[in-house]
Amino acid sequence: MKNTHLVAATPATIARAAQILRDGGLVAFPTETVYGLGANALDESAVAKIFAAKERPSFNPLIVHVADIEAAHNVLLAWPERAQALAKAFWPGPLTLVLPKAAHVPARVTAGLPTVAVRAPAHPIAQAMLQAAGIPIAAPSANLFTQISPTQAEHVWKSLGERADLILDGGASPVGIESTVLSLAEASPILLRPGTISRAQIEAVIGPIEVLSQTRTDEAPRLSPGMLERHYAPRAETRRFAAHQQNHAQRLAAQFMARGQRIGVLYQSTLIAGTQHPIKMPDRPDEYAQQLYAALHTLEDTGCDLILIEAVPDDAAWSSVHDRLQRASQALDVA
Repeated sequence: MKNTHLVAATPATIARAAQILRDGGLVAFPTETVYGLGANALDESAVAKIFAAKERPSFNPLIVHVADIEAAHNVLLAWPERAQALAKAFWPGPLTLVLPKAAHVPARVTAGLPTVAVRAPAHPIAQAMLQAAGIPIAAPSANLFTQISPTQAEHVWKSLGERADLILDGGASPVGIESTVLSLAEASPILLRPGTISRAQIEAVIGPIEVLSQTRTDEAPRLSPGMLERHYAPRAETRRFAAHQQNHAQRLAAQFMARGQRIGVLYQSTLIAGTQHPIKMPDRPDEYAQQLYAALHTLEDTGCDLILIEAVPDDAAWSSVHDRLQRASQALDVA
């Protein structure tokens, strides 16, 4: 039977998606980061459908997607010089800015906060859909809450099925992890979520910024999407290990194999012997990021009971990948 919900992105299907959005429906669509589940950001009942479809708690705010700087002005109360400089440098692209919201942006979009997260996606299909719809689109990742983010249309279908009125297939997302989120709503800019646009790149444009402090991490889920302690996570038990913990990881894998269970591994240099589904990951952080969620989906689809992930460097170049792995997995218990 033909799947009428998942369709190739063409001018005709993009126009259909735009009409669905204007009519209050849900559309899953590709962005350069991951696939988003979109609704009219100014229609509170439409936005409520996102939370229902994803089984997402109401305290977690959404990102509003706009076509360009001019469209951003329509959902914001203020547009400071720093926002202009950053948007000129990085939009369209994977940078989300948090700013005071306009009064007509529904509280459901912002989890009741006086600020709204906004970005202009770079993906041509997302841009075409935004232009055709002529409205701002609220869109978190197009998957069930806390599960692996989708970077292919098939990932969306696996997670949400017919909960989306339409899924536009635009191929694999080229960046592969979620956008950098920067708050400009306080006196000093604060990096809320790392992404492929780095702290150094941002500081080269607007000067020094702060990073969300450990003392405020309990506030993080309310300040920015994707900041829960467990997020982007496979359903299988998922553990990360450092290279020097290879023997401990090997023993854990042996316990699962002795019970006839399947083990998958994401590794760069340290392969765990005997595992049925090893995936060698790239040595470059941008390439690793682009492949990460697809690799986790592959292991989940094979029915792995345990997924082992070799830890990546904890440094600036790897900060966004390191963040996603921290939330998707638990550290190996070597006690």
